[in-house]
Amino acid sequence: MTENTEKHFKYGDILDVTAQKLVYEGDAITKINGFPVFIQGACPEDKLKIKITKIHKSFAQAVIEEITEPSQHRIKPFCPLHNVCGGCGWQHIDYDFQLEQKRDIVFETVKKITGEEIEVRPVIKSPETTSFRSKIQYPVSQTKVSKRIIAGYYKKGSHELVNIKYCPIQPKIIDKITEFIRKNAQELGISGYNEKLHKGELRHIVYRYSKSENECIVIFVVNDTKLSDKFKKLAKKVSEEFAHVKGCLINYNTKRTNLIMTDDTRKITGENFVTEKIGDKIFKISANSFFQVNIGSAENIFNTVKNIIEENYPDSRILDAYSGVSSFGIWLSDIAKEVVSVEEAPSATKDALENIKLNNVENLTPLNGDAKKIFEQLIEKGGKFDVTVLDPPRKGCSKESLDFAVQLSTKAIIYVSCNPSTLARDLKYLHENGFKTQYIQPVDMFCHSYHIESVAYLKRI
Repeated sequence: MTENTEKHFKYGDILDVTAQKLVYEGDAITKINGFPVFIQGACPEDKLKIKITKIHKSFAQAVIEEITEPSQHRIKPFCPLHNVCGGCGWQHIDYDFQLEQKRDIVFETVKKITGEEIEVRPVIKSPETTSFRSKIQYPVSQTKVSKRIIAGYYKKGSHELVNIKYCPIQPKIIDKITEFIRKNAQELGISGYNEKLHKGELRHIVYRYSKSENECIVIFVVNDTKLSDKFKKLAKKVSEEFAHVKGCLINYNTKRTNLIMTDDTRKITGENFVTEKIGDKIFKISANSFFQVNIGSAENIFNTVKNIIEENYPDSRILDAYSGVSSFGIWLSDIAKEVVSVEEAPSATKDALENIKLNNVENLTPLNGDAKKIFEQLIEKGGKFDVTVLDPPRKGCSKESLDFAVQLSTKAIIYVSCNPSTLARDLKYLHENGFKTQYIQPVDMFCHSYHIESVAYLKRI
């Protein structure tokens, strides 16, 4: 804490402020004598009375005591649990203004880290802002006295579970199935998981939902190593009750970590995958395979990448890195001379092989294994690609992966990111190694939250 801030406020002070802008982790920020204060639940342009709750060395945190004059962008949240559930925190802000804030976050983050002012285009809207979520992961717990099974999302910044009976950002059928599972799990004597004690059977309920087919698979994540009769009975009941449920699976996870699912997923009833149709392409998605959670926005991302390549590098050789079920590879196969996709997860590569057959793709080769080793092999063989599509996880690319991409890409790299900070860090490295970002196109994948997907287009200089 600086001497300047001690003179002006301390812990517990009530202050009059105006919220200025939203920041990446979701809060709004104001500055008091140049000192940043993050305000939970504020909307830019709100006039507020705030209470200082924490003071750190370089910033402070506050909560709203009173909204003295609401921002023109503040609206009533459409979900009654918005203020307690940590699932999505921006429902109190009108949608178009959310997108403006996301664009600014990407621009400012990239500028701060790279030192460059790169064009960030207006965010492409999600086709749907409710009922869009196709992968749902509910932590499960149990009340102490009544032993009632509860499932939902954690309160913001805590591990206190909010029992969700209705969630407007996911398909309505998921609410009905979850309520049925809660009731029947309790009747069957299935215990909810206690995170502190690492006891209890049912840790998570996970859904993979197909928008095009209006069906899902249900995965019970259990703190066990074998399938009990209780879960066999629960799976049978769920499958018989809901025609939408294509299959019930079990995932064994006895690890004392925040990991939701291990690689050990097995079928109890029905199928172990869903099929999603996007445009004229079909994708088989298994329980453990990565696929974008908002199908309409996924199509926008696919088309953003496709348009860049089609306009600038027609009939090119494309490397699809971190490829998952080869969704980019399949989407781009129509305009490419050849596509090679690289993926570490065996289940995703297995899905990719089936997706290639389902879509009659003849110019796509999926390679499964450690990305680093495969990239090294491609380089040793003198492999060159006109364009490399990078779609890494939130932590971004390793320095080695970026080095390989630089060596393998003769014309362009297209970087698909879900984290502006790691995107900016990796762009800076690519700029230092012969590439220049032409522009960044954000796409709204997780409406009403601070999360933002971006497609960065880099050309070799």
